[in-house]
Amino acid sequence: TYQRLALSDWVVVSLIPVDTLMARTETIGIMTLVVLFGALVVVAITAWLVSRHMVTPIRNITHGFKRIQAGTFGSQTPLVVSAQDEIGELTSWFNTFVESLQAKQRAEEALRASEERYSLAMRGANDGIWDWDLQTDTVHYSPRWKAMLSYREDANVVSPAAWFSRMHPDDHDLVKAAISAHLEDVTPYFENEHRVLAPDGTTYRWMLARGLAVRDHTGYAYRLAGSLTDMTHRKAIEAHLWHTGMHDQLTNLPNRSYFMKQVQQALERVQQRSDICSALLFLDLDRFKIVNDSLGHAYGDQLLITTAQRLKHCVRMSDTAARFGGDEFAILLDDVGTLDDATETANRIQAYLSAPLILDGHTVSVSASIGIVLLGSAYRHADDLLRDADTALYQAKANGKAQYAIFDEAMHAKTLTLLRLEADLKHAIEHAEFRVHYQPIVALADGRMLAVEALLRWEHPIRGLVYPGEFIPLAEETGLIITIGEWILRTACAQARAWRDAGATDLVMSVNISAYQLKGRHLPQLIAEVLAEYQLPGQALQVEITESAAMVDLELTVESLQSVRALGVQVAMDDFGTGYSSLGYLQRLPIDQLKIAQSFVRGVPENAENAAIGSAIIAMAHILGLVVIAEGVETVQQSTFLQAHGCDAIQGFLVSHALPALALTQQLALNGQHRPFDDVLFWRGQDAGVGSR
Repeated sequence: TYQRLALSDWVVVSLIPVDTLMARTETIGIMTLVVLFGALVVVAITAWLVSRHMVTPIRNITHGFKRIQAGTFGSQTPLVVSAQDEIGELTSWFNTFVESLQAKQRAEEALRASEERYSLAMRGANDGIWDWDLQTDTVHYSPRWKAMLSYREDANVVSPAAWFSRMHPDDHDLVKAAISAHLEDVTPYFENEHRVLAPDGTTYRWMLARGLAVRDHTGYAYRLAGSLTDMTHRKAIEAHLWHTGMHDQLTNLPNRSYFMKQVQQALERVQQRSDICSALLFLDLDRFKIVNDSLGHAYGDQLLITTAQRLKHCVRMSDTAARFGGDEFAILLDDVGTLDDATETANRIQAYLSAPLILDGHTVSVSASIGIVLLGSAYRHADDLLRDADTALYQAKANGKAQYAIFDEAMHAKTLTLLRLEADLKHAIEHAEFRVHYQPIVALADGRMLAVEALLRWEHPIRGLVYPGEFIPLAEETGLIITIGEWILRTACAQARAWRDAGATDLVMSVNISAYQLKGRHLPQLIAEVLAEYQLPGQALQVEITESAAMVDLELTVESLQSVRALGVQVAMDDFGTGYSSLGYLQRLPIDQLKIAQSFVRGVPENAENAAIGSAIIAMAHILGLVVIAEGVETVQQSTFLQAHGCDAIQGFLVSHALPALALTQQLALNGQHRPFDDVLFWRGQDAGVGSR
């Protein structure tokens, strides 16, 4: 008999002789069969155990090697180690071998992926990549780098000279210095902007090079790798933005910011070399506002453009002409030579600018006032230099415009005085040092007091009584006049209320309004609030404006004065004759009274010219239906002349100086408001040092 064993290729065969078999009894035959069957089972089990312990692991290892040979071992799972014998050791070794192969395969796949990404990045990036082996002095350049420096992609370039030969000659040393600084560990990385020759072979493009060194354990750099970025477009944008930020958009001249940097550099040169003479000219156009307002802003802009072009013709290439804004210009004459050269340039500028210009059929001629200051070792900052040039410009305008003035120490002293005065003025506002004095205005017909003019005085703690002529211009320039003007209005109205309560019910309070108060649209509202606060009718108040103040903004002036008159308040034109003196303006302005300036009253009647002008003003005003008041009347002869020519009222020293409220209250009590003056016609106050009206 035979039997094939499961799980193996073995066959068990049992041979029994026929004679033996037939000679046995039935019992022995049965037992023999049982024993034989048991032996077969034992053999089968033994064979199975041998197969499981030896044959199966060997077969699995064999299959594993076949997968390794086929290259499909990546998904091979570790074989089971069933025993700690030679077969188990062989299985463990096989598992270790497969794991090392799998790890190597993963590393190779990662390396291939990394190389693919690197290759794609190098080809797709806009930057050129370079890798410099400092040991062999060879460089690997990416295709993009080659294209940026005008090499073909297949060009065999590995030398650093391929890079440096394309650089602008002026940039060689800077690039090498930057590289050396990084290799010597002076800088944390290499970065430099330089120019390289463009593909056209004639122009240069701006490149930004960045790199980082690879060092050994001692810090020695053996490799330097980085990128190259084309930044030509960015440089163009930066240049445009710089030009826009440093130049005036209208005239294309350098602006204030650029000019001040140039001045500061010039000052530094002067500090280093005493033989250099440079000058700063600060100028603005005379009568520009008239041109701008009468012809319009478009023509004003064209005038500024033409002025800029003419200024360029007046200076050298090494000089700097700039526009500061509005009609203000500045010129830096660098290393001009002498002061005479600076004044010669100023004269040339005035000659060029005064040449007639045709704007839309209108012939326009302008002049310039110029302030000149020399750059000297005493100056450290450009702002100080400009400040003194502005001071000189202010002096040139005060001298009559269309002139130049050279800054000197006298101007500096005057400037310091004005600065101290400004500080004192602010202190005066905070500590209530201002006073209001009142000067009577009387009718020539019967000597009756019609009104009083409120005049400001400053009781300075050190200088004593200071008159308006010394500080009102500064108050207007600094804007303090707004606060001061409102204080005068409230103080005068409070006094008017007190006098009305005392019985002077017809006495009018006259208050001066500055040009700065007329600029704002809140003047009518302020007057209405003050009248209501002191319960005064509009007829109790009169405001005085000058011609020059009215003409700052004629339309706004007309609008404001109409609103003021709507409150019942009268309006007087002060100092008439010293400004425009235009009949057309008088017709447009809503005024009730005309006050003849003291300059036309002085010398009357002996001065025939003043007498003629004074009488003409009186006649013209009466034709327009205006009341005429003469200011600064000091003699009986003057009052007699004025009365003879129909003047309605006068004020001045002949009547009274400006008096404090208490002194004038006493005079009112003595004389009575409605009582005509005596034979002398006028009474005098005792405050002989108070005022000029």
